[in-house]
Amino acid sequence: MAIELMSDALSNKIAAGEVVERPASVIKELVENSIDANSRVINVDVYDAGLMRMKVTDDGDGMNEADASIAFLRHATSKVKSEHDLFHVRTLGFRGEALASIAAVSKLTLKTSTGESAGTLIAYEGGKEVRREKADARKGTEITVDQLFFNTPARLKYMKTIHTELGHITDAMNRLSLSHPDIRFTLTHNDKVIFKSNGRGDLLHIIAQIYGMNVAKKMIHIQHETLDYKITGYIAKPEVTRSGRQYISTLVNGRFVRSALLNKAILSGYHTLLPIGRHPIVVIQIDMDPILVDVNVHPTKLDVRFSKEKELYQAIETAIKAAFKNERLIPDYTEKKPKAKKATSEQTAFSFDYSAHIKESSTQQSHDNKSLETEVSPELTLHALSNPAKTEDLDELMNPTNSASLDRAISKTEVFLEEERMNRSIKETIREPQVELKSMQKETEADKNNPNTDAVSERMPIMYPVGQHHGTFVLAENDHGLYLIDQHAAQERIKYEYYREKIVEVEPLLQELLVPMTFEFSKQEALLVEQHQQDLEKIGLFFEPFGQQTYRVSSHPQWFPQGFEEETIRDIVAQIIEDEQIDLKKLREDAAILMACKKSIKANHHLNYDDMFALLETLRKTNDPFTCPHGRPIVIHFSTYELEKMFKRIM
Repeated sequence: MAIELMSDALSNKIAAGEVVERPASVIKELVENSIDANSRVINVDVYDAGLMRMKVTDDGDGMNEADASIAFLRHATSKVKSEHDLFHVRTLGFRGEALASIAAVSKLTLKTSTGESAGTLIAYEGGKEVRREKADARKGTEITVDQLFFNTPARLKYMKTIHTELGHITDAMNRLSLSHPDIRFTLTHNDKVIFKSNGRGDLLHIIAQIYGMNVAKKMIHIQHETLDYKITGYIAKPEVTRSGRQYISTLVNGRFVRSALLNKAILSGYHTLLPIGRHPIVVIQIDMDPILVDVNVHPTKLDVRFSKEKELYQAIETAIKAAFKNERLIPDYTEKKPKAKKATSEQTAFSFDYSAHIKESSTQQSHDNKSLETEVSPELTLHALSNPAKTEDLDELMNPTNSASLDRAISKTEVFLEEERMNRSIKETIREPQVELKSMQKETEADKNNPNTDAVSERMPIMYPVGQHHGTFVLAENDHGLYLIDQHAAQERIKYEYYREKIVEVEPLLQELLVPMTFEFSKQEALLVEQHQQDLEKIGLFFEPFGQQTYRVSSHPQWFPQGFEEETIRDIVAQIIEDEQIDLKKLREDAAILMACKKSIKANHHLNYDDMFALLETLRKTNDPFTCPHGRPIVIHFSTYELEKMFKRIM
């Protein structure tokens, strides 16, 4: 078989298979180029989820005609000049493959200008230039991609439904807006706005737009800095969880990345605060020297490698734990609201849609000039007056020339007003923890002034038992309302922290077995056991060969949970297979959790007043009195206001 060089057309199509997976991949690459071009406003218009047309318009630096021609050659880039630059990449793009790959499988039109002279328009079809002419001199770049995969039908048939592809596009835009809150993004689908950010640099505002106001109210700001890393962002309280990890956004130097290491560090920071199988909503920005991260691992640049993994892991874990240290994590009971109307097919779970609200508001407005004066609210007029840049909208609203101008003015003003309401609500949310902190400080001062009271946790309020429900839940109260406490979960937390400390203090004594345990391993497991024999002996495990791939254990450390010795040993071997090392700290943690669960009071166990009071006071003195070691909540709070509202004392 003769070996031949592939044609440029074929090699470009193969490269496109690596970079252009679906329409969302095109949007991601084009928007990242716009960001690298110092754009402040980026508009993305898609039709039929991008399968028919995609258009990305920005106000960035633009290109002259010479650069515009070279930009579509493979490996043409302005961002990497030498090998040194490759290891100090600060831009989102640098490979020079995206434009060539996209043009190879679509009909693409580029319109660009630096703003200093006439612009350039170049059209490509299947990677070949088919038209070139002068264009307007608007500074920035506009790229239109029509009929994606028109010349690769095998790729086109693997596209999902319009709703699925639009969901991927929306998710990509959400990630980009989270990583660059200072840029104003707009996403429209079939000429309908489905996402819009204000570009004011307020990350919490973006989170509210994407995940909703209720989630934004329960986000906690984190900030931590080491010699190598600066970590900032927001993490959700443990009561706000999701079933998948797709709600964890990790951003490295402004780039959204996927990393098992970062996800593991985040979950470690939430240690024992999350229920099993649940994941938090997290947006973390990590700034570091580019030399510490290798982004040249995958064509899409989603996967990266870190050179100081252990230090980064510890920094993220410390940042999250420090943020929770001063927070009162008692979930409040909230009455369930009626379910909202089903979203339209063009809305996704991650998008915030202004358009439906705007349309509904605008249709209710009368187009009669006489009735208009009474329908314009003082709040809306005041808003327009307080924004001089938008006074033309107010003029158009008060003196409409036609129905179209009226609808346009109302829509603009409603969007501005909605953003202001959201900003005010978020600011009020940020002030709430400060009010709680003052209340907690007063309680702490009262405790200190009382000589009969020990120094107790500032995070858990004093609660006075009033009874017990079904021998399972303790009912308690204070000035802030009513509390329900799961007695089993409470004692589980108390015993877990006790055993966690005691296990560390235990001397490395061995428990001799009357009947040795035998373990039969696979070939891979047996090789790893032999390889880590010295590490196993350091923690008190001696594996003696007892036949082919079979080992005998005659003793084990005394801290192994009684009745679960064999399971613990198999967990150690599994840990060696997965991590190629033994994490003694994690093993002791698991043992403490197991012992705490087995020795805690169960449901249907009635307690007297003194027992309940002692349980609550001991719980207050623990380090994390809000969840059991398995992540289930211990205390639920009913405020006095909520109780009065339930009984219609407040309407």
